Amino acid sequence: MAIDRLEHSQRSALGLKNRLKPGDWLFTAVTGFAAIVVLAVVAGMFLELTQQAWPALRAGGISVVWDTAWDPSHKVFGVGAFILGTLITSVFALVFATIVAVLVALFLVEIAPGWVARPVSYVVELLAAIPSVVYGLWGIFVLGVFIRDHLGPALIRYLGWVPFVDGTPLITGLFSACLILTIMILPTVMAVSRDVIAAVPRSQREGILALGATRWEMIRIAVLPYARSGVLGAAILGLARAVGETLAVTLVIGNSVQIPGNIFAPAYTMASVIANQFPEATGLHRAALIEVALILLAITFVINVVARLLVWKVTGGQRAVVQE
Repeated sequence: MAIDRLEHSQRSALGLKNRLKPGDWLFTAVTGFAAIVVLAVVAGMFLELTQQAWPALRAGGISVVWDTAWDPSHKVFGVGAFILGTLITSVFALVFATIVAVLVALFLVEIAPGWVARPVSYVVELLAAIPSVVYGLWGIFVLGVFIRDHLGPALIRYLGWVPFVDGTPLITGLFSACLILTIMILPTVMAVSRDVIAAVPRSQREGILALGATRWEMIRIAVLPYARSGVLGAAILGLARAVGETLAVTLVIGNSVQIPGNIFAPAYTMASVIANQFPEATGLHRAALIEVALILLAITFVINVVARLLVWKVTGGQRAVVQE
């Protein structure tokens, strides 16, 4: 016990001595200042947007969130239709991108040999480096034409009994935006899911296999439950990108202020309405668009916080297992 106290006191004295050194003090000050700058930027963004949007906030109140009428000429600025368009495109992309990304991640980690997994990972991650405008142009000239001529008629023929799956397939519309967003967030969800699945301790896999489980049973019992929180965090990170995506969605969604009546109808998202109307906006119209930006910032901030907490939960659990 006395030896432990002596070692503890020696470590404390050494730590105090290091903190008093100019280099250590300077490093602490610089890193602390950098952290404060980041927090100040986030707080400043919220403050500035709130000040700029205050005329619209005071005129419309909280009811603009569910009001769907948007008519700048009559000073009516309901953002409900834009929130609905953002919700439809983002949730569609979230569901389908997560399913595909988790399947790809499982294939790369659990099944594919290294000479297959590495190039496939590089190709999928390369999708994240493609500029948004390229996605948008590809969506108009390739994907949109395919939807209008082939995929759209097939969906109506076989799934026309499903509510919301009807109408006339168009090159630009809600469905094109949904597919573009699915492709765009796929690399983010796949990369994080792959890392989380790969971090599952090998002892868990070997223990289940030693009990006679098949590979699928091993994945279902030992891998997926352990990685569930991390995969969910990856999906929410992808959702944050889908919610804030602007240029590609603006090019393919059709840009209509009406509530979409079917999956092929033109619509608006919060990001696309800002991009389209802000250059010509003045007065209360400009304040209303900044209010839309403030709502969008708050949504993406909450999504990212939730995603980081979920990823931290699974990585924290992994560190605890390693320490044990």
